[in-house]
Amino acid sequence: MPAEVSRRELFAAVAAVGVGGTTFQRAAVAAAAQSKVEAVTPEMVQSAEWVAGITLTEPERKAVAAALTNTLRSVAALNKLPISNAVGPAVHFAAAPGEPPSKGGRGAVELSRKPEGVNKLYGDDLAFAPLADLALQVRHKFVSSTELTKLYLARLKKYDPALLCVVSLTEEVALRQAAEADKEIAAGKYRGPLHGIPWAAKDLIAYPGHPTTWGAGHFKDQTFEEKATVAARLDSAGAVLACKTTLGALAWGDVWFGGTTRNPWNIKQGSSGSSAGTASAVAAGLVGFGLGSETHGSIVSPSTRCGVTGLRPTFGRVSRHGCMALCWSLDKVGPMCRSAEDCALVLGAIHGFDGKDATAQDRPFDWPVKADLKELRVGFVEGRFGGLADDDRKVLADLGVKLVPITLPAGPAGALMSMILDVESAAAFDDLTREGVKENIGLWPNTFRRGRFVSAVDYLRAQRARTLLMREMTQVFGKVDLYVNGNDLALTNLTGHPTVCLPNGFTKTGAPTALTFTGKLFGEGALLTLAKAYQDATGHHRKRPPQEAWVPEKKDDKKE
Repeated sequence: MPAEVSRRELFAAVAAVGVGGTTFQRAAVAAAAQSKVEAVTPEMVQSAEWVAGITLTEPERKAVAAALTNTLRSVAALNKLPISNAVGPAVHFAAAPGEPPSKGGRGAVELSRKPEGVNKLYGDDLAFAPLADLALQVRHKFVSSTELTKLYLARLKKYDPALLCVVSLTEEVALRQAAEADKEIAAGKYRGPLHGIPWAAKDLIAYPGHPTTWGAGHFKDQTFEEKATVAARLDSAGAVLACKTTLGALAWGDVWFGGTTRNPWNIKQGSSGSSAGTASAVAAGLVGFGLGSETHGSIVSPSTRCGVTGLRPTFGRVSRHGCMALCWSLDKVGPMCRSAEDCALVLGAIHGFDGKDATAQDRPFDWPVKADLKELRVGFVEGRFGGLADDDRKVLADLGVKLVPITLPAGPAGALMSMILDVESAAAFDDLTREGVKENIGLWPNTFRRGRFVSAVDYLRAQRARTLLMREMTQVFGKVDLYVNGNDLALTNLTGHPTVCLPNGFTKTGAPTALTFTGKLFGEGALLTLAKAYQDATGHHRKRPPQEAWVPEKKDDKKE
């Protein structure tokens, strides 16, 4: 073996074939007291057998050691290849395997509300209006896109010092896009309900001319020349990019390099993550809508905390091209808005095949959906966790849906999620681990290190167990069209099913509470139809957080 191969490269090699761990590291270091390692020994293999879950004979250890020594050369060469976060693996997860490609096109989306009886909105009523209402205001020239954009830019500047939800204002882009929208609308060229509406991009969505920091100090000066697909599609829809919003460092939590993003309902509390800034900005009436992303709760959790309506679409519904990769088989991008219909309008613009994300596909999405609520079978899980509150049960019953008790798969979803996320995130940020980067990347370093010591065999076994969960979920959806609640965050992120999270009331202290609806694969139409009906019946989503409390703290959480 070449003398230039270091102990770190040795660890990388044995981890790649499934041999490694704390015990192994100590043994390997002891066996290689010199600064350079020349070979993997049978003793090293024996020390690592507990990680691999096997016991070898001495001849087998010698054979494995020789094979690992050869593998080490390959890994050392592989590690010299420049592979960026944007390069995904040549294997892809499919939420609906075996289904033929859709021939139904993209579908059509339009406002469900007619313009009759629409009145001009002013001030806070305008700022907090749902996207569907804003669209009517702009379309019928009650307010220009430029006026609306200036309103939101002013609010972003006024309230961000308290909320810490913005990484960068895109003021120049916003004013230019708003002026273009006004010219087009005046000329009769109306692009649809997003035309002229300011929005917020979670700062893992690339947009040329502005940093894409991923929320981490290590990447705070990073820029990209190519625009993310979702941003390009919103540009085409005529939307106005007002800001790039915070996320917990590398999409974990609500702590970024500028501080802790705050919950507008209680600014002493973080907004949860990782789509922290988008949830905070939408809830605070600082933009018309925003985009977030989810791997394991990053849309649902901040939507719950901040009282916004968030849609995690079916895996493969929306392209992730140009967005930071954390876990290729779990990452999803979706809208975070003030109503379910808003989510439908945004999804209509961003979904579908783009030829750049191998998982993205065209499936029809139409809005509004012409469906009879009385024909919907809505499942519910009885019990303490994920159960259905009496008030929500009554609302759904009054809407006429058929409530059906269900049992969700009891498989080890949490353990599978942890293993898959550990391994894929470790691979996505492999360069950081090999370079020894530990600072300014949030909570991730130990996860990245841990992920390197899961064998390829065990990772693939976890993916096979995931297939079994997917088959069980297919049986569940043979009985219902969608279900409510379920305490199912790990399960449904693994299986790829869509979920919408929406406010369903408030605690005695005034904090929002939330309800989730989960639908069939690519079944966002029925999902959002019921969510909209629930919101029309309750109005919880229209309550506003207390703006007078948004005062910056003086002691900490100041931007660098």
